[in-house]
Amino acid sequence: MSIASLLPGRLGLGTAPLGNMFRAVPTEEAAATVEAAWDHGIRYFDTAPFYGAGLSEMRLGDALAGRPRDEYVLSTKVGRVVLDEVEDPAARDLGEKGGLFEHGRPNKIVHEWTVEATERSIEDSLKRLGVDRLDIVWVHDIAQDFHGDVWLEKFEEARTGAFRVLSRLRDEGVIKAWGLGVNRTEPIELALALDEPQPDGFLLAGRYTLLDHEHALQRLLPMAAEQGVGMVVGGPYSSGVLAGGTHFEYQDAPPEIIERVRRIKDIAGRYGVSIKAAALQFSLAHPVTAAVVAGATKPSRIAEDLAALSEKVPADFWTDLRKGGLVSPDAPLPTA
Repeated sequence: MSIASLLPGRLGLGTAPLGNMFRAVPTEEAAATVEAAWDHGIRYFDTAPFYGAGLSEMRLGDALAGRPRDEYVLSTKVGRVVLDEVEDPAARDLGEKGGLFEHGRPNKIVHEWTVEATERSIEDSLKRLGVDRLDIVWVHDIAQDFHGDVWLEKFEEARTGAFRVLSRLRDEGVIKAWGLGVNRTEPIELALALDEPQPDGFLLAGRYTLLDHEHALQRLLPMAAEQGVGMVVGGPYSSGVLAGGTHFEYQDAPPEIIERVRRIKDIAGRYGVSIKAAALQFSLAHPVTAAVVAGATKPSRIAEDLAALSEKVPADFWTDLRKGGLVSPDAPLPTA
């Protein structure tokens, strides 16, 4: 099933922040955020065991409890198994993402993409979420940002493990679709080049945003378009720096990124365009994009995101971004 036909709208809720990413989010605030998303009509929710060592899944499951299961689409990820034993969350080796969930649960996380780990991961996710089925399963983080030079070994483990398990579950009708959920383009390019197993789509975080899209346009997106494989854009605000935050790529934004954001905001200010509208509408303009998933931990952010989708953005705004070298000449624009 194509990702685009499966998803119920152009905006989904990303729940990494509910796993206490960057800060300890009160339980009530997490629940109110999911409630606000539901009340505003959002029916696609994405989570992962990695987010707070199961905390995000547990909170999302609690917030959706009692909702008719047929009325929403749910995706989670495989590649991390959460154990009962504990460890220091701040001491985990997460490559470029160190300290990301140091406020999450202290349960030990094992990074594994084998057949056995994939099957266990799905079983555990179902329990934490309190549901009887998943719609989409993403193979999580088999990329350079977490694994450096050995990422190809992780990819191969997933190819012979997770990919085959998820293909079988899809063929049996247990899940509706599967793909890769990563922060780099190369693993998806490799997966699309395989004869089998074939993913239905991919969740690409941070690589098709206003701040970073050139690389995805070179190879990945033409491949995906040719094969009819859909993209869910994660991290449309580049870890928050495009929405008033200070993080880029899950770390403090470097000076050159801050300067780029300033230039975009200057042009947006001249046209009275909100930066959120520019960010979301840009990511959604590519024909491969099926939906965009934005994270939030405050209920008010949901209304902002939905308003940004429908905000009128003048064509001249995009023209000025392109003239200023802030948007690739190859990127489809919302007005095109």
